[in-house]
Amino acid sequence: MDTNMKKPWEVIRSEQGPNLVLFQARYNWVRNPRNAKSMKALVLESADWVNIVAITPEKKIVVVQQYRFGVGKTTTEIAGGIIDTGEMPEQAAIRELKEETGYSAASWKYLGWVETNPAFLNNLCHQWLALDVVKTSHPELDEGEEISVTELSLEEVRSEIEQGRMRNSLTVLALSRVFDLRNIE
Repeated sequence: MDTNMKKPWEVIRSEQGPNLVLFQARYNWVRNPRNAKSMKALVLESADWVNIVAITPEKKIVVVQQYRFGVGKTTTEIAGGIIDTGEMPEQAAIRELKEETGYSAASWKYLGWVETNPAFLNNLCHQWLALDVVKTSHPELDEGEEISVTELSLEEVRSEIEQGRMRNSLTVLALSRVFDLRNIE
């Protein structure tokens, strides 16, 4: 670890930028402690997120396929979403799993949190393991969602990753906290 980075970057001033629906832009003018040069930095403020590795009693993993605007295609991911104001991460995980998939879990385990992309995002993604999930209702999708739900074996999940259909970094990271995703010959 580089111990030369002990001085923090000084925030000279901040200015609110445009509201980008899911994000609130903020511009910080900061000073580099190494060379005293100032620059304008973009920060996208967002509520924290959750994602859920949901496993059935038969050891199948519940996944969703949905169109993602950023990459312009349908991706395979685990369930997840934004934590609502005043909501605790576990409550959000329970809600998001039920809303996106119609599944509920008998047991929950917190896997920890990660910074989603600290280069410009200020939020965290809380990762959860839901065990013995069963379908208890129909999904309750937002207006901007069209989701297909399926159950995959661990080998099928590995194949989705290898075939490039499962590339969401937060999904792969959460799965790797539960499973060994390497192909061992």
